[in-house]
Formats: sequence, structure tokens, C-alpha cells
Amino acid sequence: MKSKGKNKKKNWLQKAREHWNYNGTIRPPFAVEPKEGQRSVWDFPRPPMIEKVAKRVTVEHQGQIIADSLNTLAVLETASPPTYYIPEQDVNMDMLVKMPGKTSLCEWKGSATYWALREVSAQPVAWSYPNPFPEFELLKDHWAFYPQYLDCYVDGTKVRPQPGGFYAGWITPDLVGPFKGEPGTGHW
Repeated sequence: MKSKGKNKKKNWLQKAREHWNYNGTIRPPFAVEPKEGQRSVWDFPRPPMIEKVAKRVTVEHQGQIIADSLNTLAVLETASPPTYYIPEQDVNMDMLVKMPGKTSLCEWKGSATYWALREVSAQPVAWSYPNPFPEFELLKDHWAFYPQYLDCYVDGTKVRPQPGGFYAGWITPDLVGPFKGEPGTGHW
């Protein structure tokens, strides 16, 4: 019986990984052409890749610093702005509380655990991958934050949140889209 459940999960992962028509090799005709100094999210790969960020990344809530790092990782994935992952040693864990029972499964990264602000424990503001799939082992002991609910900055510039309530990419002025999550992008 266990074997059947394992196969079902494996089939779901394989189907989810093969679902996309775009994988960063060819920019679709509706993509915005990047200008000098800009990057198109349509040039990001699928499967996603991890990039080390050489800029200061900060996350705040009502003026209190939740995270401040010069050692951040960014996950780049076709059609989405980067998601920034901050190492645990640069996160004020006293401000966060784990949300029991709230999890999700990413076909690339694995099972996520969600975190809320200690003072507002009903709303997830961050997530982590305690046991990521082997390809994303670098994300272990790193936290990603929703810019929809927090003030997030890259090199002092406040980011715009990726559209849609599910996604948590950070839009910076050097990125062009369109971005997954905008109206009419559900089929991506």
C-alpha cells in the first residue's frame, strides 16, 4: 500500500515538473524586452536555479528588523521574480512562530513549513524548507518572506510584491515581466 502512495507522489512531481512550456531558453513573444541593466524573468530557468546575492537584504515589520543579511540566496524561476532566502543566523527568530499543520509541497524544493509573526500568528509571513529535495539542499536553514505582508528591501530599495496572494517573488527595478500571478497568467 505504501508503494502505491509513493508512486502517486512521484507521478504528481513528474507531471508538475513537465507542465511548463517555457523554461528560460526562449523568451515568449509577450515578454517585455529588457533594457540595459535589466533582466527578464522569462530568461530565468525551469527547473529553477539558486543564485548567491551580493547585496544587503532586509526584512522589517513596523520598523522592527526581522532579517538583515549579506548572505542571501535567490531562487530564479521562469516567469517569477526572485524569491530571496535568508540564512537563519541573519533572521530574528524571536519574532517568528511556526504555524503548526501549515505546509505545502513544491515540485522542485520539497515540503515547506510556514511561519507567522509572533504577535499575529494567524497570517503566514515566511516559510522554510527543513528537508529540501537534494537539488535545493542549499535552502536548508534559510527563510523566505512574503513582501505582501512585510517591508522587504534589496540594497535599500523597497521591493514590490509579486502579484497574486500565493506567490512571494520580490520585484526590483531591474526586472521586467510580465510576472506570474498577474491577471490572465493562470495558464502559465
